[in-house]
Order: sequence, then C-alpha cells, then structure tokens
Amino acid sequence: MAGIYIHIPFCRKACHYCNFHFSTVQDSVPQMLAAINKEAFLRKDELTETVDTIYFGGGTPSLCTVYDVQCIVYELRKHYTINPTAEITLEANPDDINEEKLQGWKSCGINRLSIGIQSFNEEELVWMNRAHNAAQAIGNLKLALQYFDNISVDLIYGTPLLSHEQWLLNLQTVAALNIPHISCYALTVEKGTALDKMILQGKKQNTNADKQAEHFEMLLQWAAENNYEHYEISNLAKQGYRSKHNSSYWQGKPYLGLGPSAHSYNGKQRQWNIANNALYMKSLEQNMIPFEAEILTATQRLNEFIMIALRTKEGIDFEDKRWHLVDDRWKKKIIQAAEKWYLSNDLIMTENNIVLTDKGKFLADGIAADLFQLE
Repeated sequence: MAGIYIHIPFCRKACHYCNFHFSTVQDSVPQMLAAINKEAFLRKDELTETVDTIYFGGGTPSLCTVYDVQCIVYELRKHYTINPTAEITLEANPDDINEEKLQGWKSCGINRLSIGIQSFNEEELVWMNRAHNAAQAIGNLKLALQYFDNISVDLIYGTPLLSHEQWLLNLQTVAALNIPHISCYALTVEKGTALDKMILQGKKQNTNADKQAEHFEMLLQWAAENNYEHYEISNLAKQGYRSKHNSSYWQGKPYLGLGPSAHSYNGKQRQWNIANNALYMKSLEQNMIPFEAEILTATQRLNEFIMIALRTKEGIDFEDKRWHLVDDRWKKKIIQAAEKWYLSNDLIMTENNIVLTDKGKFLADGIAADLFQLE
C-alpha cells in the first residue's frame, strides 16, 4: 500500500493562522499544474507499490477547474498502478463548491471531500480571514452531501472568540448533518504568520491553553455521545470512515509528494520539494526536481514511529512488525520513560502496548518527546 499527495499551492485569501506554502497570486496556475504533471512522470519509477490513496491538498485544490483535476488523475493513472478502489480525496473550501464542480469531481474519480469549514460562526470566520461565510459553510456542505457520502470537515477550536457554547454548537451542527469524518485542531500560533504578528502588535488576543484543553475535553465527550471513533488525536470518524490516506502516514507506509513543498517518504529516506513556486516550475521545465533529502537513522525512524503511533487509538504496539527496530534494550528504555506518565494516568501500559488515556491525549506531543531515544 502506498499513497500520493499532490500539493496545489494557491489560495483565494491568506488565512491569518496558516503557515502552509501557498500563494494568493493565481496567474501561474496552468504552468504549475503542468510542472506537477511532469514531476509525476519523472518520478514514476520511485513508487512501484500499488497506490491505494491519492490526496489533493494545499493550498486550495478546489480552486482548480474540474478539467485540471481530471488531467492530474489521468496522468497518475497513466504512470502509476492505482487500485481501482483507491480513496481519492480533494480538499475544498465551501466558497468553491457548486453543483457543476461536485458533478465534475465525482466523474473524474474523486470519492472523498475534505471541506475546510473551520467554524460555523460568522464572527470567527472574519477573525480568521476565511474566504467563505457561515451561510456558505452550511449551504454548500448540504449540497456536497447530495453527491458524496464520504466527507470530512475541518474545525478549529481554542480561538479567543470561540465560547464553550459556540464550540458545542459547531460540533452539534456536524452531528445534525451526519458528517462521517471530522478533523479538529487547536489553534496554533505559528511564527511568522499574520496572526502571530497581530498578536505581537496587540491587535489580536492570544490563545489560552486552559481553554483549549477544555474544548478538547468537550470534543471527547461529544464524540462518545455521537458515535464518533476518536482514532487519532485530531481525527474522529463514524464506523468505516477513517481517512485511509492519513492512516497510511500514521502506519509508516510509503508515499510520494508532488508539487512545491510536498514531502515524500520511502521507509528509510524523507525528501521534500523546494517551497518556492517560481523555482519549482523553472526546474521542472528543465526536467529537474528541486528537492532536499535526508537518510533517517534507525533511531530517527524509531522516534518517528513513537510519535505517530502514540497519536493513534491503537498506540504503540511492540508486537507490530513496524517495531522491528526496537531491541530489548530500547524497549526497556521506552517503557521506563513511560512509567511516570502511567503513574499520572496519562497513558495505559502493558508489556507490549502503550496507549494514551483521554487525559494524556492533550499532552501527546510532550509525552512522545519524553519517550524519544538518543542516538
């Protein structure tokens, strides 16, 4: 099993909190898509496994025309072995959704949508500088449900404007629409973003860790009451609707990243394309792929497995074949490091398994770092 990720680096507006690679200047979209298709051709021998998942991310892939998406899917099918039942996801913003695009996406093979709602509250959407409004969020989500049953929505919690009542209302709206998958993220203030600068200038209020923890606890309770499986720290799904693409990341499976800033992983090496649109396109015109790479040591691979496995419902399973890197010495050290978190009720630990408790899930990154091994 392998995956392909396509990064479409264009957005209609710059959300204040976003630190992904993108541009709001869309003049070069045709040239960019041609470059991505050429990269797919040049790297066709790198991925020999059957491709079970394809993911259009960004940026905002829904800005592309249906024909653009169709061409990329066609090129991928031409150069790679794509499973006939592959999960093919396209990220979409509510303001890009209309009946023509929904029909077109479905006809060219898209079978899953990930819709960037973030909030159903108008004031919050303005605060984030989102391109859509609350009415579009609900109206176009309902429209999308007429064509796709496999839909995920993104929501952000822990923002200064978001009350407990509004957060619960956002979640209740998802439940009322019977959306089968939801990705929920605590607002993170990334250095260099517009939000970071406005907070430093005193123009916007900073986040509050206690409030974010409370919103996370509310999320867990809501999920249990509404039959959503909390299968990864930020992801919840109805039965049968886990994200196959994201799950492959957490399972350490290989994937190919196409487009500027896109990452790839083959089990031993990680590489990433340059995060510069002009240089990326110029390089592809000359049949060159501008990337950097690193060979991961056994310790680095082990620490990555610790980090991603601990975030999942299944946790760290020492009997899983992915843990062949762990000898008895390392296993003993990991268990010793986990002991204090076990005593503080942040994780459950057996001889062969370490799983976070609900209390520990909000501390996942810190706990994982504590279990990391030194070279």
